[in-house]
Amino acid sequence: MSVQKKRISKRRTRNRRSHHALSVPTVIECPSCKQPMKPHYACPSCGKYRGKDVLKKQTVVEKKIRKASTKENK
Repeated sequence: MSVQKKRISKRRTRNRRSHHALSVPTVIECPSCKQPMKPHYACPSCGKYRGKDVLKKQTVVEKKIRKASTKENK
């Protein structure tokens, strides 16, 4: 294993780590229920994205898939 030739200064180390800072996540208000949510994501409280119910449709599709799989097993 090699040994470093010069000691790395605190300034150089801290300059390299300057991009490691945490940032505050962006939060917007849902247009339908006014709850905070991430942009470009479905609202976790009402399940709408761009005015459409996307989370409720997903549960309906999952139920249809489950029903079809139980029919195939019989």
